[in-house]
Amino acid sequence: MAACALVPLVSEATWLVQSTLLLAVQSGVGAAARRVPLARPLTVAAQFLVTLVLLTLVFAREYAFAGLIPGPEAFRHFAALLEQGGNDVGRFAIPAPLTDGIRLMLVGGVLVIGLLVDTLAVTFRSAAPAGLPLLALYSVAAGLSDDGIDWLWFLLAAAGYLMLLLAEGRDRLSQWGRVFSGTARGPGADQPGAVAPVRTGRRIGVLAVGIALVAPLGLPSMNGGLLDPTGSGVGSSGGGGGTISAVNPLVSLRDSLNVNEDRQVLSVRSEMADTSDLYLRIVSLDDFDGTTWKPSKRSITTVPDGRFPTPPGLGPDIARTEVGTTVSTADWYGQNWLPMPYPPSEVSIKGDWRYEPVGMTLVGDHGQNTRDLTYEVRSLQVRPTAEQLAGAPEPSPALKREYTELPDSLPGLVSRTAREVTEGADSSYDQAVKLQEYFTLNGGFEYDTEVDVGSGSQAIERFLRDKQGFCVHFSFAMASMARSLGIPARVAVGFAPGTPQADGTISVGLRDAHAWPELYFEGVGWTRFEPTPTRGSAPSYTVPDAADSTLPDPALPSRAAPDAGSAAPSQSESCSPERRRLDGCGSESPQAVTATGGDGPKWYALLMWALAGLAVLALPLSPMLWRLRTRAVRLGGHGRSEAEAAPYVLGVWDELTDTAWDYGILPDESLTPRGTADRIVRLGRLDRSTAESVHRVAGAVEQVLYAPRPRPAVGLADEVRRVIEGLRDTAGRRTRLRAVLAPRSVVRVVWAVSTRWSSVRTRLLALRPTWRRPSRQGS
Repeated sequence: MAACALVPLVSEATWLVQSTLLLAVQSGVGAAARRVPLARPLTVAAQFLVTLVLLTLVFAREYAFAGLIPGPEAFRHFAALLEQGGNDVGRFAIPAPLTDGIRLMLVGGVLVIGLLVDTLAVTFRSAAPAGLPLLALYSVAAGLSDDGIDWLWFLLAAAGYLMLLLAEGRDRLSQWGRVFSGTARGPGADQPGAVAPVRTGRRIGVLAVGIALVAPLGLPSMNGGLLDPTGSGVGSSGGGGGTISAVNPLVSLRDSLNVNEDRQVLSVRSEMADTSDLYLRIVSLDDFDGTTWKPSKRSITTVPDGRFPTPPGLGPDIARTEVGTTVSTADWYGQNWLPMPYPPSEVSIKGDWRYEPVGMTLVGDHGQNTRDLTYEVRSLQVRPTAEQLAGAPEPSPALKREYTELPDSLPGLVSRTAREVTEGADSSYDQAVKLQEYFTLNGGFEYDTEVDVGSGSQAIERFLRDKQGFCVHFSFAMASMARSLGIPARVAVGFAPGTPQADGTISVGLRDAHAWPELYFEGVGWTRFEPTPTRGSAPSYTVPDAADSTLPDPALPSRAAPDAGSAAPSQSESCSPERRRLDGCGSESPQAVTATGGDGPKWYALLMWALAGLAVLALPLSPMLWRLRTRAVRLGGHGRSEAEAAPYVLGVWDELTDTAWDYGILPDESLTPRGTADRIVRLGRLDRSTAESVHRVAGAVEQVLYAPRPRPAVGLADEVRRVIEGLRDTAGRRTRLRAVLAPRSVVRVVWAVSTRWSSVRTRLLALRPTWRRPSRQGS
């Protein structure tokens, strides 16, 4: 039950069925080992070995002896699968596809937790500490999942733990004799006696779970994720406020950049004449801690009605054109930020979205994401000239202080290289152009998604030394170097221009995901640069008018300088639109826009979810359904022959007493049928006609119990139905609801199961052979 909290983490739930079957085998081995009985350590060892064999059979059958016994190859395969699972967890967003590595982590984790719980609760007979592994399992799931129904998973896990505690408590009490119910047993006693400990435990458990579910509603919330869909992290649905947490969206980038399948993420139709500048920005990363860039914690508000405010820093004398873009997202692409051209001036979209004014981005609220959306964006195509950028005045001290901040841990090589590369530049614009040229043309850098450039504060230093990396390293390095020169800078994450299609649309795939630096110039605002070789296009304003410019044609993808001294072909080839159509170019896919996995749920997954939904609905209604079925069976008999008379009459009597029990009149086994009838009439406050019906049924019971030859009785079912109506009429509303939805007499099911189990246990113990020591006497 606690493992159900892991279901939202992956796109398929078949692993849960597999885990349940394997867990049943594991528990069965433990029960058999304790029945022998084996010593406790041997019982745990047997369960562990069986668990290992089961995992080998499911995940490493071809690497094991006889498909069951794991050897060195099987253990190496397990290690490879676990490593793959760890990479997949970092690569995919929730819900992740059910890869072999993730499946091993889920199934293996559930079996390990199951073994710990079984060992503590059953083998060592200590149920309370067994809640710790269950808590660990639930905590992992709750910390990652954000599906809006966390209370349901908590309820299932808590109910399972309470059942474990109650089972242990009942077992301990049963060792002292029959578990007493707390009802009065003395002759003529009408009031219940002491409340049973088991019943008290159930009430305390239900109360504790209820408090755990309700109490958080009145406590201050904590933002624990990238966006808090409950409203605390994204703002309440009714007004302004809220924040975006500073959580880095770029995780396991190298794995994401090497995806094998370039699936279409977006289909774009734009009014732009030249779509080489059609970058779709998702989020800006402006907080640099020396290790990586990440989005700052920003205030968000409602989406402006109509036109957006003018972009920060954009002056009236800068040429601009407003263009419209229509974007359709894939039904599997779900993330919180909305891809848009920058700067947007108006957005038409359905759903719950919020506006972050500093980055001019839209973020989903209350679980809103980008799955299967079609929206329209009006944006500005800003066209500054080189002269306007070169003549830009100094930005405000506050903005410059915020966006030029660098940590003390940044290696000195970064600032030294920036000064060397930009030596002789007359303005911040000239410095920015020289930095772009350094990375794309004359610095000797190569684009390579396979390279390991390390992590931590030395990552940029190693990248500048080895001169190999992918878009994230180029953009991070240029933004850091620009800040070291006093130029406000940040990093944008989104999609580079996609591939034009025959129908006039643009297909944007996973490999078009990209990161690029944005530098701030007063009067122009945040301005895109492109330092990554072979990716995207160099902006037109970075191409000087001089004929001897070494920068490439802005209409073409940026090219890396050929290495004349190398005999091997360069990895940095240009990628023309024709080659892109033929899928002849490598590209990249940052984790911020990684696929959420799967082509949609399979039919059996849908069937399983439907059955699970029916089970969740049927569970609270099961007591009512059981009572209705039992009543129909008892009152639906005939009892026309002498052989059928006694079972029929006794069944009708059981229904009458159980109904009285449901309405709060506890049964008293010490009373005769006539005494029981008097008690039901008195406590139920029944009128004269209904009381006569009760006594007629009691008389029929006495006749079949004490008469030499029981006679069939007629009309008893109608008498009981009349009594049921009478009890319902005299009871209060709360008592009536409990009698229907939570009847007390359902406890007979538990008693019947307990009796059956005791009978089976007695027969099994009788079959166990008795070993005797051989006699030492001679024959």
